[in-house]
Amino acid sequence: MMMSKKVILFLALAAPSTAFMGSQPFLSRTALQSSAESTDSKLDDAIRRELNYQPGAAKTDFAERFKHLVGADVKTVGEAFAEFTKVLGLTVNPLYKNMVTDIVGTTHLVVVNARFKRDAVWSLGMITALDLLLKNYPEEGVDGKIVSALFQSVGLDEVDVRAEAKSVTDWIEGKSREDVEAALMGEGDSPVAAAANQAKADEYWMYSRYFGIGLLKAMETIGMEMDQDEVYPVMESWMTDKLGKSHLTACADSDLFFKIKNKLDMMETMMKEIEIREKKRMAERLEEKAEAALRAADREEKFQGEVAAEAAEKKDTIEMS
Repeated sequence: MMMSKKVILFLALAAPSTAFMGSQPFLSRTALQSSAESTDSKLDDAIRRELNYQPGAAKTDFAERFKHLVGADVKTVGEAFAEFTKVLGLTVNPLYKNMVTDIVGTTHLVVVNARFKRDAVWSLGMITALDLLLKNYPEEGVDGKIVSALFQSVGLDEVDVRAEAKSVTDWIEGKSREDVEAALMGEGDSPVAAAANQAKADEYWMYSRYFGIGLLKAMETIGMEMDQDEVYPVMESWMTDKLGKSHLTACADSDLFFKIKNKLDMMETMMKEIEIREKKRMAERLEEKAEAALRAADREEKFQGEVAAEAAEKKDTIEMS
């Protein structure tokens, strides 16, 4: 069947001309990408020139407050961990290496943040977290060295942090939930009230995980049931109603705390079970050795008796002859 003129014309227009392709080739994907990147680069340059950005020069309250930190020499996470390793001078147990690395990195990033201000509740949370995570460290005495190296590497004074944490626990001891909540409202002269007032007065106050853990430790100290579901609404109330801050991150950190604590408790239980089994096996081995020694002693006693009897028999034979 003969094709119509319309079909032939369509095929001719749709098919690429060999002559045209030879003299005017289509742009390749690489050329198109290069052209797009060039356009983006020019656009970025134009925006930057228009904005004329300078660190700390923005006309905002935030920029005015922190502009003195522009160009400050801030230690990197890598440098902080290098200092930690140097100060510690020991190899961290492989089971704890990832956890310790994470603690050093996250704590350093919190401390070097321009908005960070340490308070007694934060210090309590810091000590509580370290005690929880390192309480079952296998090598005796190394956990304390890890803590000291951590504080030094992030530029904190361990003595001051521990003193602040103790001031909170000493004050909370014997207090009720109502007392703590009043302090979180800023009432009184307790270290909790001081931390609350500092947070309330600072528009750019920065929440960090250790502050939330400090609140959890306060809940535990006043005798609250330390259950994930029971603690969540209390944390929400304390952060939102008492401190006037967002509760979302604090509640998420609370859930994470209980998950980690449950895992560590399970690990501790398993380690105790293993220890009990090992002690039982050792006791069984000692008992087997004792029984073997008794059997050997009985055999030796019988042997000596037989030797003595044989010697006596020989003596009697000689005398009779």
